[in-house]
Amino acid sequence: MRGRRCLIDRFVVRKSDEESELHDCPTATDVIKFAGLCDVGTDGFFMSRIAKTVWLFGLTQIIGYGALYYSFAILADDVAQTFGWTQSDFFLVFSIALGAGGLIAPHMGRALDRFGAARVMTWGSIASSACMALLAMAPLGWLFVAALILSQLAATFVLYDAAFTALVQATGGKAQLRIVHLTLIAGFASSIFWPLTHWLDQELGWRAVIGIYAALNLFVCVPVHALIARWRREGIEATQSSGEIVAVASEGQLRADQRRRAFLLVASGFSLSSFALSAVLSQMVPMLSALGFGATALAISTLFGPAQVAVRFINMVLGSKRHPLTVTLLGLSLLPLGLFIVAAAAPAESGAVAFVILVGLCSGLKSIVQGTLTLALFGSEGFGRRAGLLASSRFVLGALAPFAYSWTAAQSSAVLATVLFGVIGAIAVLVFVEVARMLR
Repeated sequence: MRGRRCLIDRFVVRKSDEESELHDCPTATDVIKFAGLCDVGTDGFFMSRIAKTVWLFGLTQIIGYGALYYSFAILADDVAQTFGWTQSDFFLVFSIALGAGGLIAPHMGRALDRFGAARVMTWGSIASSACMALLAMAPLGWLFVAALILSQLAATFVLYDAAFTALVQATGGKAQLRIVHLTLIAGFASSIFWPLTHWLDQELGWRAVIGIYAALNLFVCVPVHALIARWRREGIEATQSSGEIVAVASEGQLRADQRRRAFLLVASGFSLSSFALSAVLSQMVPMLSALGFGATALAISTLFGPAQVAVRFINMVLGSKRHPLTVTLLGLSLLPLGLFIVAAAAPAESGAVAFVILVGLCSGLKSIVQGTLTLALFGSEGFGRRAGLLASSRFVLGALAPFAYSWTAAQSSAVLATVLFGVIGAIAVLVFVEVARMLR
């Protein structure tokens, strides 16, 4: 291998066959093949079933995150006005709903392992659609709160952790590049749904917007997840009849005596980072407005999605030989950097642009490494259970963030709140530095 390698990259015990085949300077065929865009055979390019699965999951993740998460940053003011709340009141309710999702995440993880992730996601999409329909029709504030909590409970069963588990169940230790490809596609969720939600809200009102998103979950996500579940079932039946092994399990790179401490550190690091990142993602537009960027806040925030996609593509092409912990340290450090820059530069628009791009880069990489780092360190056996436990700590702590930021900004200033959350993001990076020390 040419050039100097990062210290953490020397910790890698072994790599998958797919990764080791990559050259230092990948060709277009390498990119297409190993990214999962399609597969390469003797007769040219073709789309395998697993590649189709990744593309279909990409579609449902765009809808899932757009409808169940990103849309509320745009609808918050109108919903609050309808029920006589303040913006802080709304984000308190939203925080409670996110926390409820975190509390049931361990049960979600066990269900994914027991029944199969795609099957669970099918029922999760049905529940998501029903809950959003209840949200759209809620005549009273307490009914809206109840429906919002139920919607976030359902969301736990259909978003990244469930989709990552489905890919691991299908491909075993070779799921890392498939996870990268999935997040590459799903990175468009905010860029699509923030402006779409804003436009629909202006034209139709928040109730109609949520009703439309309920229909998308029912008529797009449900049949797609059901199809993937059928493919998975057919694959298992074919494997049992032929005696072949389709997915080979990976053991992970940690010794048995290291795993408990490492798991606690990984959970703490991702949870602290999620706390800071959730505050930004749940209310990026209101945050920028409070920092003095006014009407340009929405336009600047649309850079977030392209930044997510760009960094995932770069990681897909150039980062396949880097250990996921290297990517984790790099990615998570971008969030506090962005928060410090925007706090210092406000109201200069260049600072806001840098902030949104850095947050997009961080979010893009963090979504990947939450799956790939867990797989690399702990292996594929029991991945769903482990993903559920990690998701629980992330969701519960991240659930406090929207209200915590809004309350801190109201009590002091948006600048002070932004700096405080930047410090929290920096602490998360230091936690993963300790994980790196364990791998020496």
